[in-house]
Amino acid sequence: MTVGTIMFVLFIYFTGLFFLAQYLHNNAIVDLAWGIGFVIVAVTGYLLMPVKTTASTIILILVTIWGVRLFLHLAKRNIGKPEDYRYVNMRKRWGNSWAKLKAYLNVFILQGVLLCIVSLPIFLVMTSSVDAFYWWNGLGIVIWLIGFYFETVGDYQLTQFKKNKQNKGKLLTTGLWSVTRHPNYFGEALSWWGIFLISLTSVQHLWGIIGPITITLLLLYVSGVPLLEKKYQDRPDFIVYANQTAKFFPFIGKKGL
Repeated sequence: MTVGTIMFVLFIYFTGLFFLAQYLHNNAIVDLAWGIGFVIVAVTGYLLMPVKTTASTIILILVTIWGVRLFLHLAKRNIGKPEDYRYVNMRKRWGNSWAKLKAYLNVFILQGVLLCIVSLPIFLVMTSSVDAFYWWNGLGIVIWLIGFYFETVGDYQLTQFKKNKQNKGKLLTTGLWSVTRHPNYFGEALSWWGIFLISLTSVQHLWGIIGPITITLLLLYVSGVPLLEKKYQDRPDFIVYANQTAKFFPFIGKKGL
């Protein structure tokens, strides 16, 4: 019942966002919805739990912090600006026929489905009555904190770098950006590996590993790293940077293009 209720709430959430996006003529608002969607999953699941567990309480707090931080960061960066080029290109490819239906299914509903998959550890812990806490749950908190640090500080360093007009047209290659070309994406993936470990209070929760695997693959091969790498791949300064800096995993990740 809990899982069905959470999924229904998410369906209403993304459907409402779709109609708002059509009113604003801006499908890019779905990006802002990503972080808050996880908060909705965590809060709804927690409220429906008859008995709150230690792991569920910790995950509620960490997911809320993560989701709200991401929303505020993206809102500050994107609100008031034109629709992102990715969604503009989608409109051009789809044309006028069935464009709105395609946007609803391929952008909003798809985002909701992916969010549910990544949220598997949250679903599992919010539907469990096992109130245990093991050493790997504590390790999960540490891993989440490291991931949150990379994501938050990486975003902050990039924001400050772009504020300086003297840096226009330049690449950020210092700070966390000197140990990985995508510290924010690495941090996001690592945070979800931490959430998975925290949720692992029962052997039945092992299949929740699908969540962090999914977000890691999405960031590495679909929606995160590839888009930026393709954008800069022909720039001489980026080629030098790429040959000197790990692609994703700090220090040990694959260098080059």
